[in-house]
Amino acid sequence: MFENYIPVLLQILLASGFAVGTLIFSAVAGKSAKRNAIKDSAYECGMLPVGESQPRFSVKFYIVAMLFVMFDIEVVFLYPWSIVYKDYLAAFGGAILAVATGFVSILGVAFVYAWKKGVLDWKS
Repeated sequence: MFENYIPVLLQILLASGFAVGTLIFSAVAGKSAKRNAIKDSAYECGMLPVGESQPRFSVKFYIVAMLFVMFDIEVVFLYPWSIVYKDYLAAFGGAILAVATGFVSILGVAFVYAWKKGVLDWKS
């Protein structure tokens, strides 16, 4: 029975050895590298870090992101429905169309509401 677990134990030992070995190599190689103030700064992209570390974003950014997710999920739900529409139409009749129309109409009301509130107006 123990011989069945030997490959699993060997893989665990090999993965643990690799992880420990790379950590030790990283620590040894990192200590021998040349250090200076530029490389030790927070950013190495050539710009000095100035200002707050967490910039403030407009609430509009988050609202647009949530609307994108909402309408993206709509497409994710409608795609499988459209694939099996003919099969379900034969089995359930017009009920499948009524359910899908209700789903799209609820999301349409949400879209009209967001449009009227000016969420999709980028200029303001």
